[in-house]
Amino acid sequence: MYLSYKLIHHHRSHKVPHPLHLLAALALILVVFLLYSRFSSVYLIDFSCYRAPNHLRTPTSHVIEHLELYGNFSGENVNFQAKLSERSGIGGEAFIPVGGHEIPPDTSLKRAREEIEMVLFTVVKDLLSKHKINSKQIDILISNCSLVCPTPSITAMIINKFGFRSNVKSISISGMGCSAGILSISLAKDLLKVHKNSLALVLSMEAVTPNGYMGKNKSMLVANTLFRAGELPFYYPIGSKTRRSQNTSFNTLSEPTWDLMTYHTSLSSKKLMKMGPLVLPYSEQIRYGWSLFCQKVWAPARWKEIHTPNFKKAFEHFCIHAGGRAVIDAVENTLRLCNEDGEASRMTLYRFGNTSSSSVWYELCYLEAKGRIKKGDRVWQIAFGSGFKCNSVVWKCISEVDPKVENAWSDRIHLYPVEVPHVIDH
Repeated sequence: MYLSYKLIHHHRSHKVPHPLHLLAALALILVVFLLYSRFSSVYLIDFSCYRAPNHLRTPTSHVIEHLELYGNFSGENVNFQAKLSERSGIGGEAFIPVGGHEIPPDTSLKRAREEIEMVLFTVVKDLLSKHKINSKQIDILISNCSLVCPTPSITAMIINKFGFRSNVKSISISGMGCSAGILSISLAKDLLKVHKNSLALVLSMEAVTPNGYMGKNKSMLVANTLFRAGELPFYYPIGSKTRRSQNTSFNTLSEPTWDLMTYHTSLSSKKLMKMGPLVLPYSEQIRYGWSLFCQKVWAPARWKEIHTPNFKKAFEHFCIHAGGRAVIDAVENTLRLCNEDGEASRMTLYRFGNTSSSSVWYELCYLEAKGRIKKGDRVWQIAFGSGFKCNSVVWKCISEVDPKVENAWSDRIHLYPVEVPHVIDH
């Protein structure tokens, strides 16, 4: 039995499959892989960005006047915030919600809910009507709003307003900062891959009504001059369907100014390390690898900078979180991008301000309105948030984009880009 076993084993181990059998097996594996990749893909059918009514516009002079009239800030801190507002890169068309226009500002939960309803009810209604989608067709509903987490939840508000099915899978994300919009997309992608042939609706916003800082810490006063609301986006992915004043608490969602750029640069570099092998052509990967190797083993090379890959060979467009003028500059320098690559981010900051997790969608909206997105183009959205976190997503355009379609930029896209002065005149 032992010899027979050995003989059979020996015979099988040396049996050489016919080349045609190998080719057939490889072809079958390839077909299965392609079919799985196709049917497990997640598609973005459409997205919409909210444009608030003109009576909510907040010019720089308006911001400074209200800071003076609030009576909660010393003269020194008023001047500090005034200088920040003038140098923020935000123009006179950015909005704040109704509660922020009152003196003193109304930061009640009622006003916060009104802000959420004003924005989300409008965009959900518009988008469902545009695509003739019945709310009961939605299988997954995800919302992210970092600083306002009401009970009932934001998704519950939407479900009851529009009559979603009782078994819709709803998730409300809070406390995740300005990068939460990308996290919501990642969550939607994972859910769509598990629940085949499903439709997902993702809402990304920030309600700033109850979240002004009234303390004395200058590093935390920065947020008062950057964040804007009332222009919050809504996007709509589809799966494989047939087709307050306490410094200690405030610090959890606000990073000190002097550390901010260090965080951005460090996280951007780490993101490069992870993204590079997935998207860069082999030529750029080899150059980067060789540069890193030489710096490690060759002493003279240690004084040289490691080669920064040319990400413009992997992406045609970049949407950098409009967290502030310095944020955009820092990411541009890290990625070795030119001013044109950061144009959408700067124009979004100038017109809408820092809209938190939604800024990268206003930027994509800008690129579409300018007619720059072409079939086959790849877009890299990069978002930064409290924690400190850096998240990104890559989209590939698979159809022609009509720049004449109405969106948040349509009313005055012909006026952009504009030259943003270092100090805003008011």
